[in-house]
This record gives sequence, structure tokens and C-alpha cells, in this order.
Amino acid sequence: MTSIVQGMDDCPSWAPSLGYLGAASCMILANWGSAWGTWRAGLGLCKMGIDHPKGIIKNIVPIVMAGVLGIYGLIVSVIITQSIVTPGQDANRYSVFNGCAHLAAGLCCGVSCLAAGGTIGVIGDVGVRGFGLKATGGKRVWADASLSGDGDFGPSESVNAEDANRLYVGLLIMLIFAEALALYGLIVALILSQHSYVCGK
Repeated sequence: MTSIVQGMDDCPSWAPSLGYLGAASCMILANWGSAWGTWRAGLGLCKMGIDHPKGIIKNIVPIVMAGVLGIYGLIVSVIITQSIVTPGQDANRYSVFNGCAHLAAGLCCGVSCLAAGGTIGVIGDVGVRGFGLKATGGKRVWADASLSGDGDFGPSESVNAEDANRLYVGLLIMLIFAEALALYGLIVALILSQHSYVCGK
């Protein structure tokens, strides 16, 4: 009786498609999360700017933090694409192991940035609007002429500003921990992208 041994090609011609899929998914999902967070936080900032124009620059932090998520995806995507070996005339040197590792790295960073972007957007939208309401005491700057001046604050305005600053500190802490979700995905993706197996060595 003849024994049949089934083998598996470690470096098939389709292996690089896994790596490119990882790079593309990382970039697409990270930019999606960045755009999502910028959109939601931008809506809140524009709404707050109508009622409390003085707080626009101070509350632009969520938009900046959402924009950083796209940079995380860019870093991982560039690392993955530079690690993909072009097939030679003899054989393909890019292994399935590398493809799976790069696909996992891309999804890890991309999905983490997508989740972080949604979180930053919601926190930024609600938090910035709440800051504007606290700072103005629920009043509208276009309806109350006393809020549009640059003079000294009265007793009620000082209390409102102090309460708004407390809310702002809590907003920043929530944004930092939301951004950390994407940072965790970036770190794991960088570790995954370092694992490699080159065929023929």
C-alpha cells in the first residue's frame, strides 16, 4: 500500500494578498474611526460655539485626538506594505505566516482605531455641549448681551466657569482613556508585524 502525504505550500502565490488586505483594512478602518470621531465632535463644537463662542478653541481637543487615529493606521499600514516581499522569478518568498500576521496586525490596529474614534466622537459631542451649557448657565450668548462682553465675571458667571472647568477635566480624562484604546491596538499591531518567516531560509 502506498502512503499518501498531503503537503501544504508555505509560500503560495496568493500569500501577499493577505498582507495587502491587512494594510488596506488598517488604513480604511483607522480613517473611518478618525472621520467618525471628527464628525461627531465637530457637530458638538459647532453647536456649543453658537451658545458659548469663547470656548471654541479650548474645546477643539476632541477633534485633534480623533485626527491622530488616522496617523496610527498610516504607521501600521506603511510597516506592513514595506514588509511584503515582491515575488521573484523562481518562487514567492512571502509566506502565509507573514500574511496572517500582517492581516492580524492590520485588523488589530484598524478596529481599535474605529472603536476609539466612535468613543471620542460621542464623548466629545456630549461633553463639549455640556461644557457650553455649564459655562453660560444655560443662557444663549445671542439672547443675553451680558455674555458677549469681555468684562469681569459676576458672582454667577464665576460659579458657572468653575463648574464648567470641573466638567472639562472629566472630559479630558475620558478622552485620554478612549485614545488609549487605539494606542493599545497600535502597540499590539507593531508587535505582530515583527513576526516573520521567509521561505527559502
